[in-house]
Amino acid sequence: MMKKESIKTGISFGCALAMIISYVKWQSIVWAVIHGMFSWVYVIYFIIMGY
Repeated sequence: MMKKESIKTGISFGCALAMIISYVKWQSIVWAVIHGMFSWVYVIYFIIMGY
């Protein structure tokens, strides 16, 4: 159970970090949201793979 919580926390942190870095780099909220959504591809992958 602890492993799943750690993975969820890590993925959430990763999504937020991707959005922040994207905003700082391109100064665009749109790109930040797009990069945050792309990071959810990893979430779906982990769900499908059963991690």
